[in-house]
Amino acid sequence: MAMTALTFAPAAQAATVKCTPTKATGITPKKIATPKKVLTKFPKKFTLVTNCGNIEISAVGAKAPFTMTSIAALAKGGFYNNTLCHRLTTQGLFVLQCGDPTATGTSGPVFNRKPWTGIPDENLPVGQTITYPAGTLAMANSGRNTNGSQIFFVYEDSELNPYYTVWGRITSGLETLKAIAAAGAAKQGQDGKYYYNGDGFPIQAVEIRRVIVR
Repeated sequence: MAMTALTFAPAAQAATVKCTPTKATGITPKKIATPKKVLTKFPKKFTLVTNCGNIEISAVGAKAPFTMTSIAALAKGGFYNNTLCHRLTTQGLFVLQCGDPTATGTSGPVFNRKPWTGIPDENLPVGQTITYPAGTLAMANSGRNTNGSQIFFVYEDSELNPYYTVWGRITSGLETLKAIAAAGAAKQGQDGKYYYNGDGFPIQAVEIRRVIVR
């Protein structure tokens, strides 16, 4: 979204974020081959190359085998390439959500059910004092066992029901996420104007250009 085309009211002070401009828009999700079986050797690190800098992730491996298999297949297949993060929350819940190529928050991958059985909930933070502490990377979903490709980065401690698979920990790039959050989120009002909002699209556009799996 081109911020120059938007009118905001009231004005807010945005933090400085070292991001390069992006022309990315919502795109049709890329078709990715269905994983034939669950991995036995799991990726240890993911690097999300974004227009705002790299975000380094240490993955949980065997704690979430289906999730790791799926995310690795999507990343290696280029599913996340040139996609926009579509949701930022800054009140009560502190996350940046990405992973929907359409940038609408309603889409994800289509994996065949045979032999693949989908991406079940795994490694849920049940019993933890802070369920999703700052630095957590987890799967976004719309209900039990509905995980697809959408993920969320937690940039400040967030109390959520333990319904979202934790699959990684941010080892580098957390300060970048905090700066993106400080720039704010916005939603369109009934008057057609865009207003600062605690839950909307990030005013600082964030593009995942590619994901490196190691």
